[in-house]
Amino acid sequence: MIHLLEKWQRPLNSSGSMVLLLLLSILAFDVSCTQAFLENGNKIKSKTFLSPEFMLGPGSVESKTYDDIDFPRGHIALKSFNAEVVDQDGNPVPLYDTYIHHWLVGKYYENRPSGRNFSRNSGLCQGQVLGQYFGLGSETRKTASHIPDPFGIQIGNPVEIPEGYQEKWYLGVHAIETRGAEDRLGCTECWCDLYNVTNDEDGNPIRPDYKGGLFCCYGQTQCKVRQGFQGGKRSLYLRYTVKWIDWDSSTIPVEIVVLDVTDTGKRLLGSTGISPENGCQVEYAVESCTATDAAGNGCIDIKRNNLTMPTGGYVIYAVAHQHAGGIGSTLYGQDGNVICTSIPIYGNGNEAGNEDGYIVGMSTCYPEPGSVKITAGENLTLESNYNSTNKHTGVMGLFYIYIAEQAPNVTFSQAPVQMHESIKVTTYAWSIVVFIGVAVTIAVAVHSWLKKRREGGYKPVPK
Repeated sequence: MIHLLEKWQRPLNSSGSMVLLLLLSILAFDVSCTQAFLENGNKIKSKTFLSPEFMLGPGSVESKTYDDIDFPRGHIALKSFNAEVVDQDGNPVPLYDTYIHHWLVGKYYENRPSGRNFSRNSGLCQGQVLGQYFGLGSETRKTASHIPDPFGIQIGNPVEIPEGYQEKWYLGVHAIETRGAEDRLGCTECWCDLYNVTNDEDGNPIRPDYKGGLFCCYGQTQCKVRQGFQGGKRSLYLRYTVKWIDWDSSTIPVEIVVLDVTDTGKRLLGSTGISPENGCQVEYAVESCTATDAAGNGCIDIKRNNLTMPTGGYVIYAVAHQHAGGIGSTLYGQDGNVICTSIPIYGNGNEAGNEDGYIVGMSTCYPEPGSVKITAGENLTLESNYNSTNKHTGVMGLFYIYIAEQAPNVTFSQAPVQMHESIKVTTYAWSIVVFIGVAVTIAVAVHSWLKKRREGGYKPVPK
C-alpha cells in the first residue's frame, strides 16, 4: 500500500472539518498511545548528528565522501535514517538555494593501517556502484524511511566483522548551490555547457553526445551564474537523524536491495566501474518528445528493464528515487502483479520541504507483512516514467526494496493499518471510526480532491 506524506493544504468545509477533526483526534490519541508503547517496548533510541562542514558559494558544487562519520555503535537494528541540509544556525536550507543532488550512507570495515573492506547492499550493481545502505536526494524531507516492527537492519554483528577490523560508516554528499544561477534546472541537471567542462573528474574527455549528468558537475566545478550577481560562501551541513534498537532474537533482519533501471545486465570481467557496456549506468537522459509522441502517449518517457533478483523474501518497504520531471516508478513481479508504485510529491511553495517545482518526497510502500513475496531468481520488471515535454539529463530510476526471509505470524485481526509508520490502531478506535465513517466520506473526498491538486503532477523548476 502506498503512503503519500502530506500536510493539510487548507480547511475543508465547516461541517466536513468538524467531523474529520473528530476522527483525527480519536486516531491521534490512539496512535500516540500505541506508538509510545511500541517505542518504549522496543527501546527505540534516536540521535541527531551533523556532517563535517562544507562551504558553497553561488554556482559551486560539493561532491565529497566523509569517512568514519558519527554513527550508532554496537550490535543494533536500524529503524530509520533521515537527513536534510542546514545552515550554520541549524535552519533548513531550501532546494532553490542548495540543491541536494544526493546523499549516500554506507558501511566499511577498517584495519589500520593495512586495509579497508567495503560492505554493500544486496543489490545487483557492479563493485561499489550504488552500494549504499541509505540514499536520497531532493525528496529527503518528505520520504518515509521507518522500518516497521519487528524488522530492522542488522549492523554491528560481531560474527560478521572480520577479526582485527572495526565497523565504520561513510557519508557521500553531492550538493549544488543555485543561488544566482542563470538556469536552476540546468544546474541541477548538470548540463555540461553551463559548467563549461569537457573532461570528467579523472581528466578523461567527455564523449560528445553526453550533454549533462554526473560527469559534468563533480566537486569544485562551477555552474554559470547571472552576470553581476553578488553572494558569498556559506557554511552548510547535512543533519541526519538515526533511530535504532538493541538487537535481540525477536528482531527480524531485513536486506536492502537497490535496483537500477539502467542496468545493462552485462558484467565485464574484472571491471567494477561504470562504462557504457558494464552494469548499472546510474543515470540516463530523457529526450524531449515530438509532435507524434505528444499525440500518442502524451509526452511520457517510459524506460523498462528486466532484472533477476539475487535473493528472495517478503517485501517490507519499497521506494523509488527520481529527479525533476519524474512522474512515478513501478516494480512488477514475474507474474505481472505490482509489487510497489512510488510517486513523486512536488512542492508548490517557498518554504524548505515544499519548494515549488521540486520533488520534495516520494510515496513509499509498506505491504502487510507476509503479503508480498519475491523468490530468489525471480525476473522483475522495473519501469521508470518521466515527463518528456522538455529534455532532462542525468535523471535516475532507482528502486530500494527491503526484504526479510521470514515474516511474523499475522492474522486478519492483527493486521496493521498502513499509516505513515505502519502503527497499529486498536479495535476500540476502529469501532468509533466505523460509527462515524459515513459522515466523513464527503470530507475525505473533498480533501482528496485538494490533495491531488497539490501533488498531482510535474511542473518545471522555476528559473
